[in-house]
Amino acid sequence: MKNKMLALTVLLASSPAFAQEAASLDASVKSTLALSIGLIMAIAPIGCGIGMGLIGSSGLSGIARNPAAQAKIFIPMIISLAFIEAFVIFGLLVSFSLLPLIKG
Repeated sequence: MKNKMLALTVLLASSPAFAQEAASLDASVKSTLALSIGLIMAIAPIGCGIGMGLIGSSGLSGIARNPAAQAKIFIPMIISLAFIEAFVIFGLLVSFSLLPLIKG
């Protein structure tokens, strides 16, 4: 009975907060969001390209020095490239999720 009363109290106390309208963003917040989206879309691919270049260079130089180690180097290199590419995809998803805040 005590838990039910507590749950009912919390439910009734929080209902005015859910009844409020969402606040609209002012122009400075929208411009900051636009700038952050631009920076995400500019910096993430640059970092990805640099990281992928370094991984590819290191992997190929290791294979060139010891061709017998190709099987041990190639798979971790591909997995590392996939993780780096995932950061760019996450940046793209964050940018797309912030975009409706600017338009609205």
